[in-house]
Amino acid sequence: MEQFAIGGDLPVRRIGFGAMRLPTEAGPEREASIALARRAVELGITLIDTAHLYGGGANEELLAEALYPYPEDLVVTTKVGVVRTGDDWKYDARPESLRVQVDEGLRRLRAERIELLQLHRIDPETPLADQLGALRDLRDEGKIGRIGLSEVTVDELARAREIVDIASVQNRYSLLDRSYEAVLDACDAAGIAFLPWRPVLGAASEAGSELTAVASELGVTTAQVGLAWLLARSPVILPIPGTANIAHLEENFAAGAVKLSAEQVERLTTA
Repeated sequence: MEQFAIGGDLPVRRIGFGAMRLPTEAGPEREASIALARRAVELGITLIDTAHLYGGGANEELLAEALYPYPEDLVVTTKVGVVRTGDDWKYDARPESLRVQVDEGLRRLRAERIELLQLHRIDPETPLADQLGALRDLRDEGKIGRIGLSEVTVDELARAREIVDIASVQNRYSLLDRSYEAVLDACDAAGIAFLPWRPVLGAASEAGSELTAVASELGVTTAQVGLAWLLARSPVILPIPGTANIAHLEENFAAGAVKLSAEQVERLTTA
């Protein structure tokens, strides 16, 4: 499968795995989650996405249990900047808080360095320069390798890049949801990795009808066509479809071998 180098020097295969949906509570479902994470690596997936928000760190601990010691080519990226207060979650990207969150993430992942650390949300109560300055300091200390952002606008990305190098952006995006098209275009122009979350949506609307038609023409699933369209849309796109089902995991990864014709890409794009 085709690769992309995040930050110019961290190669990963272009279809990764989003671990958010994996059950983490003890029991048969947890064991199934561990088996699925291991199957992802067996398939050749080299980019797995998690976050402190996913179970308050339980998702990170699950991945460590399943995959540590990690294969040399595996990148487990996590996100910080959202913390639990009682029963609620809130944005918190104060420098002192980010430092604690990164240290706790390192502990849960059993890692000495997080190769890609993404700010889950920009904290509106903390100056952007303070948030990214703290992550830059952690990068300079060797605790993180590269800095990414999540759910940002074009303007926020531009302001962030004035402060620190940005290696990735993780925004919602799919064939049927292109509200962040301008952000993708900005990442494409700058060579910044774009990790669309929720990259696979149901076949609704006119675009969905075309999606169904192309899937029928190729003898594949609509999910595979949606992922193949993302790969064709821009070389910086790294889809991270999530699932708790091994058959769906295998189906999603196999989308990397689905080749759309230029005419099919055009039909899907303009539907």
